[in-house]
Amino acid sequence: MALTLEGLRCFVVAARLPTFRAAARSVALSPAAFGQRIRQLEEELDAPLFHRTTRAVALTEAGLRLLGDAERVLAAADELRHVGRGAPGIRPVELVLGTRHELGLSWIVPLVGALERDQPGLTLHLYFGSGPDLVMRIRSFALDCAVTSSRIVDPKLDELRLHEEQYRFVGSPALLRRLPFRGARDAARHTLFDTTEELPLFRYWRDAEGGIDSLRFARVVRLGAIAAIRDRTLGGEGVAVLPEYFVRQDLRRKQLVPILPKVRPLSDTFRLVFRVEDPRRSLFVRIAERMRASPLR
Repeated sequence: MALTLEGLRCFVVAARLPTFRAAARSVALSPAAFGQRIRQLEEELDAPLFHRTTRAVALTEAGLRLLGDAERVLAAADELRHVGRGAPGIRPVELVLGTRHELGLSWIVPLVGALERDQPGLTLHLYFGSGPDLVMRIRSFALDCAVTSSRIVDPKLDELRLHEEQYRFVGSPALLRRLPFRGARDAARHTLFDTTEELPLFRYWRDAEGGIDSLRFARVVRLGAIAAIRDRTLGGEGVAVLPEYFVRQDLRRKQLVPILPKVRPLSDTFRLVFRVEDPRRSLFVRIAERMRASPLR
């Protein structure tokens, strides 16, 4: 029995969805017929491709090794089919791009139309999540790519640099008139807002040259999202380190002002991240070029 495109397609769909039942439904097969396609592929390769439980399936090592090659074979087959029909232009491509919520709404959503016009046939779907969640979903093939500032150390992932992300330590003028923040001892009168208990935002200021590691705030409140932090900081309820692009207008309007501005917070970099073996790298390069040409906002 030879390998078939149908079997490979079923395998790729099963790798992306949590259950065989969901995968079977997506390709209009009964669960029994879908399971048979997977078993035939495993018999042909003489290796199990999935760990099966009553609730979910997960790729085995053999399945992980096969997935990239299977996607490339299917992409090549689709291209040949497209050419064979004499269809003009570039064949349709669908990508699922992940990003964090605030960056997605302020910067990526306004870019979607331009990205799709640049690449005829492209349909771009969006997923919003945190940095670790986005990276995990790329690894598990739930996302095709993501824009994130998370550091990438996985050799199976590739990245294209987009924009430097700068930060500012800020508070509202009303709060700082009432409770000046001129030095380390003044922190004891203030509430610090951050996303999690690891203080990932404040670290950009704390770890910078001249930053003060020993600041002791009256309270540290975790709000989970930078939009929530910005709202409460604008309301004069506390202070925070926030991405400069996200509070640029607030600074221009003097609704927020810098705190201890002689310390320049560390910066980070937004990256377009995708799997190393993904055959669509040239498409990701074009997307990254358009993103680099569009300033953060």
